[in-house]
Amino acid sequence: MTAKEIRQTYLDFFKSKQHQIVASAPIVVKNDPTLMFTNAGMNQFKDLFLGEATVKYPRVADTQRCLRVSGKHNDLEEVGIDTYHHTMFEMLGNWSFGDYFKKEAIAWSWELLTEVYKIPKDQLYVSIFEGDDSEGLPRDTEAFELWKHYVDEDRIILGNKKDNFWEMGDTGPCGPCSEIHVDCRPLEERNAVSGKSLVNADHPQVIEIWNNVFMQFNRLKDGSLQALPTQHVDTGMGFERLVRVLQGKTSNYDSDVFQPLIQFISEKSGFEYVSSAEPSESGWNEAVAMRVMADHIRAISFVIADGQLPSNNKAGYVIRRILRRAVRYAYTFLNLKEPFLNQLVPVLAD
Repeated sequence: MTAKEIRQTYLDFFKSKQHQIVASAPIVVKNDPTLMFTNAGMNQFKDLFLGEATVKYPRVADTQRCLRVSGKHNDLEEVGIDTYHHTMFEMLGNWSFGDYFKKEAIAWSWELLTEVYKIPKDQLYVSIFEGDDSEGLPRDTEAFELWKHYVDEDRIILGNKKDNFWEMGDTGPCGPCSEIHVDCRPLEERNAVSGKSLVNADHPQVIEIWNNVFMQFNRLKDGSLQALPTQHVDTGMGFERLVRVLQGKTSNYDSDVFQPLIQFISEKSGFEYVSSAEPSESGWNEAVAMRVMADHIRAISFVIADGQLPSNNKAGYVIRRILRRAVRYAYTFLNLKEPFLNQLVPVLAD
């Protein structure tokens, strides 16, 4: 399946589950003082979670462009170094605003991944929130019992607050979450070492693919948690990671989302893109530089299209940092001494 087909399959699946398909919100946030950029699919629905806006559609799905380069969620320095972090990424999401809850969210995520996308069940692991005494939060036994209908208990991982309690920022809607991880290693490696021990351990081939967040609380300015008026579901699946898995690649950058950009950079710079290069090996610096450029031009282009130009303060300064990082890698490792990033925009548009 191509990236476009994978995206459309997701939207069609949730449309069949009576979800309203809505447009992606702008990346640049203008009406929320706690955020500069949309960093998750749920940002545009924050008022609905808080009960401060009228729910028009109780079930919604979309694909949301997100940027994580500042504040609580900041992936900038990892981009290009590893194969699965990005400055801008697409978040495939489905939401329930006081409608369905854990039972349906878990069942549908499993159905889509294993029956529609055909990801082998023996390559999947799930996690649930183990609870946190300091917050007075119990273990999510409901999610645990629901997952037992689909996976063996030894594939259900108890996750701590860092990994399995999702918060948008220092304040705002939050709640326990249940992640789905996929083990993309070759069969021989999977048989030798259990993927369970590699979940949330920064292994490049054992990655989180989907997060089901069960919105139950609002984090107040004093740090306390207040129960939300109604319970909601907020799920997010990394589109670039999903495409990589379904296309059988070992890196997000080897999928058809990024390869047209990388091959263009490789051709124009005269350096071969060696996807498998490791640190200290020949081709590593050039490969990192190409990944940085391919990633950063997406972020820069979409943010500028949303009306935010590079500047020396706030959101504009963040974009300036991304632009500078792309130029620095191009100049230092690919010998691209003349303006070049602009040539990538038509490739991205295609």
